[in-house]
Amino acid sequence: MRAAIAFIWLALSGTLFSQVFDVASIKPSLRQAGRDANNQISISPSGFTGRNTTLKRLIVQAYGLQPYQVAGGPNWLDGAEYDVDAKADGPLTKERLAAMLRTLLAERFHLAVHHDVRELRVYELTADKGGPKIHPVQDSDAAAAKSGTAGPRHFRGDLQQFANLLSIQLSIPVMDDPGRPSIASGPPVPVIDKTGLQGIFDLNVEIRLEAGVDMYTLWQRVLQEQLGLRLESRKDKVDVLVVDGAERVPTAN
Repeated sequence: MRAAIAFIWLALSGTLFSQVFDVASIKPSLRQAGRDANNQISISPSGFTGRNTTLKRLIVQAYGLQPYQVAGGPNWLDGAEYDVDAKADGPLTKERLAAMLRTLLAERFHLAVHHDVRELRVYELTADKGGPKIHPVQDSDAAAAKSGTAGPRHFRGDLQQFANLLSIQLSIPVMDDPGRPSIASGPPVPVIDKTGLQGIFDLNVEIRLEAGVDMYTLWQRVLQEQLGLRLESRKDKVDVLVVDGAERVPTAN
């Protein structure tokens, strides 16, 4: 289905491409995977696939936000799961994919949103008193670093991306048995980069899990001892996207 917005065009590499997917299917998932296994997303050079993904996760992808920046909306926003298959008529950039997803959500879910600024309790990632112990990679290595992988023990990217990873790590509950894998639960904790450090970083950290010790305590120790950084809790003004309305059943494909 093509809306009037299909006639908006994007100049890309000297060729004009529309800002809507050439073919797109959104259907409620036949089986609900639940919080620990849902939101499986795959992005290819010419398409987007989601399995058991929630509308909230799609909004996060479409608007380039973190989950804590999405407010309001119906109670099923982060619970109902959908399967999405979308193909573009040309190569996708990050910006073009986001624009196409925003159009798709408006068409199929009749999603209505507005931007706002709210004061929230957040963690700020700052340099420790002794100064940071990390340095950005050299320019010649930056391209490789940008395409690297991210995980709790090995990270490549800028420090706001690292802060986003920390926001998920801090939502992992206290573990009774460090030998058993634990999965993040509950809403991610807002973490904002306030270090002032620019560039791409290649970080390796050693995390020793301890029974009965919360992730904030563990990460505060890792940040200070290994990276020369720290977390500070305070209230800060945060840009949020408020969901004014959405329909649970997407319109026909």
